[in-house]
Amino acid sequence: MALFEYFPNYVWNLSVSIALESGGKIGEIIDMCKPIRDAAANGEDAGTGEFLQQWVAMGNKLIELAAEDEARGRTLSASKKLERAALYLLVGERMQGHGNPARVATFALAQDTFAKAMKLGNHPVERVMIPYEGSEYPALYVRAPGEGPKPVVVYCNGLDSSKELLYWSNLPQALAARGISTLCVDQPGTGEALRISNLPATPHSEKWASPAVDWLEKQPDVDPKRIGMTGISLGGHFAPRAVAFEPRFASGAVWGANHNWAEVQQKRLRREGENPVPHYWAHVLWVFGAKDMDDFHEKSKDMTLDGVMERIKVPFLVTHGAQDRQISVDYAHQSYEQLTNSPRRELKIFTPREGGVEHVGADNMSYGCDYIADWFADTLGGDITGKVAS
Repeated sequence: MALFEYFPNYVWNLSVSIALESGGKIGEIIDMCKPIRDAAANGEDAGTGEFLQQWVAMGNKLIELAAEDEARGRTLSASKKLERAALYLLVGERMQGHGNPARVATFALAQDTFAKAMKLGNHPVERVMIPYEGSEYPALYVRAPGEGPKPVVVYCNGLDSSKELLYWSNLPQALAARGISTLCVDQPGTGEALRISNLPATPHSEKWASPAVDWLEKQPDVDPKRIGMTGISLGGHFAPRAVAFEPRFASGAVWGANHNWAEVQQKRLRREGENPVPHYWAHVLWVFGAKDMDDFHEKSKDMTLDGVMERIKVPFLVTHGAQDRQISVDYAHQSYEQLTNSPRRELKIFTPREGGVEHVGADNMSYGCDYIADWFADTLGGDITGKVAS
């Protein structure tokens, strides 16, 4: 496999690969991982506290180094270090079990650090709030360059990511280069929406996707006729569902198909396939606001796209890694085959010839990033030549 296999279990290696693909530096990552290599041999759930300790220590060191840069007026250098600090903090927090008190402080520090990195680096990123069922959830609005109304893509999390990790996937940057803005959302069940506002996940993603469209339609720099939707990992359920039930979306795509996640849970009970995070069952109970396993299965029983894909009537792209160890590539074929009413459907399986073969391209995210960005440029009226950003 192409995944960077530093540890003896998949879940820990996945976290390392996420960090590498999100802008982490190999020397810093080895410095964090070398002291805990033996701890990983005891299984994916054991030793996660030691993992957090090492990754928080590196984050704190980078925050100190950034402060030294800032004191000398070197704000761009400070921003780079703060971005990596926020990344390492979020990866460390993501590895912890629900209820670990260290999660709260680590997540808060990561949020503050990311916000400062964006400000010092003059990144075109704005934190916004999307109204939702008497509450609200946060998003990062990444504006494409240029004047006038532009197309935009709503980009949602999977089971265990956050809007910052969406930003670091480089899809927003690739879309911006093509003249397309991005709204990276912490939808219910993810990121701040779960950790701060206690908003649980729902299989019926149109409930939170439609308010995102409402918000975008009020923005003067958005063309309301050119709004797309995509999602990564479990977003492979949320994005198609949203496009199927929200007619204002003009195009859609998934970075990793997730056609029948309810069925995947039964497979995971049988230990078929890899888990994305340690302490998996406690995590999904938390995400769905379930009191026990029976309640979880009841709340997630609608996590299937059977009978949903046929409702999509706009262009739609399904992508998947050929050697995905979490979600079978068979689900990508199911989603594609059921796109019977899409006027333009496409299936892209990433193979060892190019890379991106692991789950959502954890081995190499550049191929999925570029392919999806080009898809939206084609279907929303963006520019694939790069002239927009020049």
